[in-house]
Amino acid sequence: MIIRTARVPLPQSPFHPSAETHDGGLPFYEGNMKKYTIIGILFALVLLASVARAAETVEQNDLADIFQGFDGTFIMYDEGADRYTVFNKALSETRLPPCSTFKVFHALIGLDSGVLDRDDARTLMKWNGKPSSIAAWNHDQTLASAMRHSVVWYFQRVATGIGEERMQRELDRIGYGNRDISGGLTQFWLQSSLKISPREQVDLLRALFNGSLPFAAEDIAIVKRDITLSSGNGVRFMGKTGSGSDDADRGIIGWFVGGVETPHNRWSFAVNIQGPDASGMRARGIAEAALKRLSILP
Repeated sequence: MIIRTARVPLPQSPFHPSAETHDGGLPFYEGNMKKYTIIGILFALVLLASVARAAETVEQNDLADIFQGFDGTFIMYDEGADRYTVFNKALSETRLPPCSTFKVFHALIGLDSGVLDRDDARTLMKWNGKPSSIAAWNHDQTLASAMRHSVVWYFQRVATGIGEERMQRELDRIGYGNRDISGGLTQFWLQSSLKISPREQVDLLRALFNGSLPFAAEDIAIVKRDITLSSGNGVRFMGKTGSGSDDADRGIIGWFVGGVETPHNRWSFAVNIQGPDASGMRARGIAEAALKRLSILP
């Protein structure tokens, strides 16, 4: 069953221009930092205003069967139709830890800051020899391989290179979720302080894909290349998984976010699932099933 709802604006961005926004520990509103932060907030407000036009929202409740018993949501923006399609609207507007889906914007910030080189071969980082249970992590990595295998240690080094001050400034600049990095520079996106809703994920991806975010076109092209999963028959399918677990290392949250591009249209989407054995790969399977049912993927 499809339920068409009234056109609704994007929920107000939670900007709090005070020292308390950043846990009282960072002097972001002094001197030049005050100028940069204000510019970032103004840009983010303009961005949110641009995506908050009265796009139609369609609730697609007949997607329930593809969620395999997980509590989950699917949300997609159709650029050509200027329309959102959503299953479980309430969850789509709930902020959650982004887990490894943050790597999409993490990589962009790394490229923009110069921590990462645009030549992939020159983004090589040496493995420190500390073994991981994930075999693909246990060797040297470039940005492309680290994105493909979601290598946490690689992006922790990128975060260290970016630094706390610039990382905060960049999240403010693009309006990434609650923009809270108080969980620590190498941990804040890993089931910690940073949170973002599936709807916000979609709107940031939408802005990324249409070129309205403040990043160089070359850097955007690099990240799109590194998250491209297939590109046959004129259909480019992009995505990034994210997974979270409990203290016993059992999966409890799964993300898959990305986009589909054809010569004639573009769609941005996000899936989040929660429950025992939830994972990014399970979320990807659900996203692909939803996109096929909606005739976006063949």
